[in-house]
Amino acid sequence: MKKHYRHENDCLNCGTILEGKFCHNCGQENLQIKESFGHMMNHAISDYFHFDQQFFHTLKPLFFSPGKLTNEYMAGRRAQFLHPVKMYIFISLIYFLLVFKENKEDNKVEAKQINKEHFQDSVKRDAINKIKNNKNLSPEQKQETIAAITKPSGHHVKKHIKVDTSGKTTSAITKKTRDTTDKDDDDDDSVSGDVLEQGVTTTTDDTTYTQYLATQKKLPEAERDGLFMRYYNQKAFALNNPKINKKDLIKEGIKHNFPKMMFLLLPLFALILKIAFWKNKKFYVEHLIFSFHLHCFVFLFLTIVMILKMILPDTGGWSDVIDWIDIISTLVIIWYIYRALRVMYHRSRWRTFSKMFGMSMTYTMAFSICMLILVVVTALTVV
Repeated sequence: MKKHYRHENDCLNCGTILEGKFCHNCGQENLQIKESFGHMMNHAISDYFHFDQQFFHTLKPLFFSPGKLTNEYMAGRRAQFLHPVKMYIFISLIYFLLVFKENKEDNKVEAKQINKEHFQDSVKRDAINKIKNNKNLSPEQKQETIAAITKPSGHHVKKHIKVDTSGKTTSAITKKTRDTTDKDDDDDDSVSGDVLEQGVTTTTDDTTYTQYLATQKKLPEAERDGLFMRYYNQKAFALNNPKINKKDLIKEGIKHNFPKMMFLLLPLFALILKIAFWKNKKFYVEHLIFSFHLHCFVFLFLTIVMILKMILPDTGGWSDVIDWIDIISTLVIIWYIYRALRVMYHRSRWRTFSKMFGMSMTYTMAFSICMLILVVVTALTVV
């Protein structure tokens, strides 16, 4: 569809006298103000396909020529490529949506398993209560049958108790083999449950936050807790509230803040590159653009891998194929980083490997510290 340009040669945005269809001062196109719906949609679709064309034109050097995209961008050939920040936001948005979707499905499976275990525990508790309340059994028989049900060891004698409606109880002793790992699983569940029940320790003996505030008002002003300590106790009381599902809240908070943390890690990764390759005398912004391009490749490549794994079934012999996909994808990412560093910084193979190893250790340490800060901050702010 043909565009309708104004006959006047003044820019409506900044007032500059035009020498063409675009303003050389602000870049605005000299289009008619009043346009039909068709023209408006045409402009929107053109802008979309312009982005689409830039995106796919950027993919070729990003995927098949590691490091070349950064060199081309820094050389000034930028019009045909997406801006690094814009590309990172677009790719990371798709990547994290898939990651959180996959984790959500895994959590559903885990929740079903937990509900199943809770149901089994409930049935076991009901059976034990019926045994305890049954008057037809002697104390020794009750103790023996309860011990047979609750005994968590490997090879043991298990007693099946059946209580009919008339109150009479019949028991049969059968030998059954149970995996000893069941005991370990039960121990892990009990430990995690204890941790959740204990919650976060407060700095006061008060049982509620309202009572804590009342106690603070009774104290002299010099002995009252400061702003930070009051905020800490407020969050501690909230996390200890049994009506709040603390685990889910923290998980959702981490999911919400993790992409932000990864974006903030990009300048830190660029700083690591600056220190590792300081002899190259490159500006910090060059390392930062390389950091954006490198993370764009990793996120986009992992997105393709996740989509491929979603398509393939995870049963039968396909599980081995999925394992091989994980191994190959890891090797591809390692090779890509190595090749991109070689093209960008022009170091020898050995120096590139040594720099790459040191950078990975430093980045892993920084990532771990940031994750710890993220978890702590999330736990203190989500509730």
